[in-house]
Amino acid sequence: MELLVASAIGIQTAAGLYLVLRQRTFPIIIGVSLLTYAVNFFLFASGRLTVGASPVLIKGVTAYADPLPQALVLTAIVISFAMTAVIVMIALGSYLEADDDHVDDPTTVNPVPEDAV
Repeated sequence: MELLVASAIGIQTAAGLYLVLRQRTFPIIIGVSLLTYAVNFFLFASGRLTVGASPVLIKGVTAYADPLPQALVLTAIVISFAMTAVIVMIALGSYLEADDDHVDDPTTVNPVPEDAV
């Protein structure tokens, strides 16, 4: 079980890093989202994976799940949703301003004047 979870987190992280290194804005947004999902999954898995265990202490229950990682993941989900919304708005503004969605476009960073050529 742990090997499967660790492999899933690793594959999700690798896919997110691959997409973040692209030169278009949409794959970067998807890559950042995948990275946040991988971190959330890692935080959730750090609280010991238990099936059918109670998340709170109840009288007579010996096995319970740790509620702290669940609270951290819930907070991280809200923060990642807000961060994704901000990144989408910045990317949309950049696209509308430059009519291009490349992240690093050398022709628009340092344009060469026509009389200098």
